[in-house]
Amino acid sequence: MTTAVPPRCATRTRLYRGGALVDEGFPAERISEHLAARDDSVVWLDLHDPDEDDLAILVAEFGLHPLAVEDAAVDEQRPKVDRYRTHLFVNLYAVEVPDGGCELLTSEMSAFVTPRALITVRKADFDIDVVETRWDAAADLAQDGVGFLVHGWLDAVVDGHHRAAQQLDDLADELEEALFDPGHDVDVRRRGFELRTSLAALRRVTVPMREVLARLLRDDEHIRLARPSMAPYFEDVHDHALGAAETVDATRDHVATILDSYATEQGNELNVITRKLAAWAAIIAVPTAITGWYGQNVPYPGFDQPWGFVTSTALIVVLAGVIYLALRRKGWL
Repeated sequence: MTTAVPPRCATRTRLYRGGALVDEGFPAERISEHLAARDDSVVWLDLHDPDEDDLAILVAEFGLHPLAVEDAAVDEQRPKVDRYRTHLFVNLYAVEVPDGGCELLTSEMSAFVTPRALITVRKADFDIDVVETRWDAAADLAQDGVGFLVHGWLDAVVDGHHRAAQQLDDLADELEEALFDPGHDVDVRRRGFELRTSLAALRRVTVPMREVLARLLRDDEHIRLARPSMAPYFEDVHDHALGAAETVDATRDHVATILDSYATEQGNELNVITRKLAAWAAIIAVPTAITGWYGQNVPYPGFDQPWGFVTSTALIVVLAGVIYLALRRKGWL
């Protein structure tokens, strides 16, 4: 062990030997000691919101490339896998859609993968207990070393992607039902734009994951994550990532169709209103024309006679009624 100061951020540790969990929660400065004790030792170190000094310790203790450590310190890196001589650097995002809303919450995470260690760096809140639960549920795979740890971590993240995509897809279905429900109290246009924004953000996270997992599945002489026994499990995670990305694309098209239908429906309603206004204007034109004619300053049939007033009134009622019935038959009223 070097004389470097242990990380000051919150840490979690686990030690596996011979495919079994033998220790956890030990100080990070004992990692080198555990790895040197036996060749079949594999460790996990988790750092929550580390600063530059904490990450600098990783360079000294694990021989990590400074460029990889620099990427781990910078926020908003794209999802990717970088290969270095002795390790891999992985950057990705965990996502969550709170119940009752459509806002997408993202948590950026990075990982350094060496032949005998997985070092995760959480830059935001993420329930790491979910990952530990998956490791405990598949303890029989621990004999596959660091590939077992990486699989559990990726599986938890990708399942979160798939769950978020399904939640947004369900919200799109609810929005479609509200589109033609006259009693709904949902602002279709606003909710549609919110959904489209969340789906765009989720797509930026899920689509690159296909390439991330594909690169991890390729043969690697140093790490050997996808050993024959672990390959089906990594393929399963890859399949879930493809499904999440496809669901996001399908839901985006669905929401776009809903917004187009909403705009068409609004246009149809406007046409109906315009038709009705034109129809009533035509009806009102009849009494306007007759009363205007009878208002001329010249004598006319029935001028200054009671039957003249009756005649003009009858003409107004009859002609307006005929126009009303004709427009009603055509569906304008």
